[in-house]
Amino acid sequence: MISLLLPIARTTFLESLRQPIYFVLLMLSALGLLISTWTSGFSMGYTEQSEVSGDNKMLLEVGMATVFLVGTLIAGFVSTSAISREIENKTVLTIISKPVPRWVLIVGKFIGITLATTLAVITMVAFLLLAIRHGVMSNVFDDYHAPVITFAMSAFVISFFVGAWGNFFYGWNFVQTASLLLCPLIVGAYVLSLNFGRTWGVESMSEGFQPQILTATACMSLALAVLTSVAVAASTRLGQVMTIVVCIGVLVFGLLSNVMVGRFAWDNNSIAVVASAKPTTPRFEGLKNPGDEYTIALKSGPSNEISVGGPLWYGPNPNGFGMAVPRFVAWAGSINDDAMMLRETPGALVITAYNREELTLNVRNVGGGVAVERAPREGDFIFDAPPKRNLAAAGIWGLVPNLQFFWLLDAVSQNQPVPWSHIVLVLTYAAVQIGAFLSLAVMLFQKRDVG
Repeated sequence: MISLLLPIARTTFLESLRQPIYFVLLMLSALGLLISTWTSGFSMGYTEQSEVSGDNKMLLEVGMATVFLVGTLIAGFVSTSAISREIENKTVLTIISKPVPRWVLIVGKFIGITLATTLAVITMVAFLLLAIRHGVMSNVFDDYHAPVITFAMSAFVISFFVGAWGNFFYGWNFVQTASLLLCPLIVGAYVLSLNFGRTWGVESMSEGFQPQILTATACMSLALAVLTSVAVAASTRLGQVMTIVVCIGVLVFGLLSNVMVGRFAWDNNSIAVVASAKPTTPRFEGLKNPGDEYTIALKSGPSNEISVGGPLWYGPNPNGFGMAVPRFVAWAGSINDDAMMLRETPGALVITAYNREELTLNVRNVGGGVAVERAPREGDFIFDAPPKRNLAAAGIWGLVPNLQFFWLLDAVSQNQPVPWSHIVLVLTYAAVQIGAFLSLAVMLFQKRDVG
């Protein structure tokens, strides 16, 4: 099957690069990012606690959104050119008339389209990194970053010149040649710019290197791979316009699914919000072992009466999604009997004290202990009951790709390191979504009349 997949993927990749819209969208993204360096001034403050600070925060947000939207459009246009148009023109018959299974054709097309989209994303991310390296022009007195401008313009000039030269003298496709050259050249321009300051002063590359932004853009690329699989599935039955509409619809709904559907998947009402939390003694750090106790300060008075001896749950969302405490049976023992609280009974988190005036409470891990994921922290919501799941809302929420999982811009802006466990989850989630949509594409194409 590899011998069948590779030629299809290679041909699809090269044909995708030959589409004029591919290069047009790349240039529009470059123009949009260039304009953003002039229009993002005086917008996000001047904190210096993350890889991007000041007005560059807005530049990063606008740039990431530009790359995401343009990447989605490229995936939609290229998919319709590679699949829908070939079906309409009957050129797909030259492949499926041979002993090539239809699923191999779909997977090969997906690989080729994904490679073309990835090439475009790498190029656009390099545009974005160069824009951030240059910085926002807040006023007319700001100095231009000469190395960024020099190296970026050189990359454009070389790729355009070689593409035009090859097209005139050797008949090479201009769009394909320029796109293939622009990607490594613009990446090289960014790497070279890391070695120089605004006035060509030599700097260490490590000073300007931004790994968190690269991590965020890599996860965004996985989201675009999912959208590419959506475009491939749609293009097996729909034309270009409707495929684009489906892609944009999935993009918008995927970004808003948490608000539109996800918040109804779990039903719970928080009673308070944590202002601060700390162990009563250092050895209780983590609240993971039986007997561990934390003191929690509340931001405001609770909406329900807090009962000493009652159970407690906490988590980052007001509807109970992503609860840091698993379900447990409410503990029926006495909080005044320390020996009973540490017996090998079913574990529970129990409120052992509550100060109404100071808005503080103590919570203790009793019995055999509850396997909490983490200790409570500022901003957590407190509950007096576990959440109830709405199966209908959860089912709809699970069917549509939740693109917020791939969007790590807030972590970059707030200087929050992204754990490797989240990266693994994102990779797994992307693989499952891609597999599901490719399976749908195969089913839709299996019975499609292409004769």
